[in-house]
Amino acid sequence: MTLLRSRPAKWLSACENTDWLIALRLGAAIEVICYCLSLRYDWLQFFALSASGPIKRDIFEAILHDAGGRVPTMSWIVQVFGTCGITEVAALNFAWWALISSGMLLLLGLFSREAAVLAWFIHLCSVKSSGSLAYGVDSLTTMTLFFAAISPFPDCWSLDWRRTRSRKSPNWQGFMRRILQFQVCIIYLFGGLAKCAGEGWWDGTALWRALIRPPFNQVSPDVLIHFSVLLPAAGIAVCILETTYPVCIWLRQTRRIWFWLILGMHVGIGAAMGLYSFALAMITLNVAAFGDRTMLPQWILRMSVRDFPRPIRTRMRRSTSR
Repeated sequence: MTLLRSRPAKWLSACENTDWLIALRLGAAIEVICYCLSLRYDWLQFFALSASGPIKRDIFEAILHDAGGRVPTMSWIVQVFGTCGITEVAALNFAWWALISSGMLLLLGLFSREAAVLAWFIHLCSVKSSGSLAYGVDSLTTMTLFFAAISPFPDCWSLDWRRTRSRKSPNWQGFMRRILQFQVCIIYLFGGLAKCAGEGWWDGTALWRALIRPPFNQVSPDVLIHFSVLLPAAGIAVCILETTYPVCIWLRQTRRIWFWLILGMHVGIGAAMGLYSFALAMITLNVAAFGDRTMLPQWILRMSVRDFPRPIRTRMRRSTSR
């Protein structure tokens, strides 16, 4: 019984270095920065009640309030600044600058946890206040930022690594990564089961509708018609790949194959449908959850550490020792 109790504990808290934290931090930072830049000129149109836009945030917040629960929205930020006599426009502009600044701090690895918490809160407020204008990638970005907020920073590539002396234990690193791995597996499992339940993924109509619907019609219809015979096979391959992901990604024999197939699938989605933010979010989660140096091609693994510049060699040795 002691052996049965110890094995799960050792597996859940296996020693890990900070390589996965690097991928999580950089991916989350790029997602936040891209989100801010994409809404730079429409930020006030989306969230300011005084703007001339046809859709106001109060509509989505009222729907959210009727659904129950206390979910952060942009009205929280506006009300806090309003108590200090600051106008709504100034409060919303401050929120935008705070969000992109937190993304830049995450990118540099400076005050990583504080920046992740701030970015998570403001991004959650903006997503909940935009309602039906948001889609799956916004939820994935919020989830990525939440994991970044609770992750055991600093990582060896961040500026915090030089600034602070506190280091999290390798066992705690492994436990937090296990939680992220379980979450990614749940996403693919239920996503694959939902696709398998629909007929469109077995006969190719789901892919056809997705690829010809504006604004996702990046590929010419003539090309799709020419290769339409491949659409059913592609749809079945996606169903199989996602449904079996929670099993094959853990098996040593199939881990590398499924890892690169999933990354290739998301690169293809981003290129074929223009969903670059979605592809970035899913690639970030996969690399942070299951990516390691064994996933790299053999010619990279055969490279000697001496081939890297001296600062990189030092950080690689520190990361491995931790």
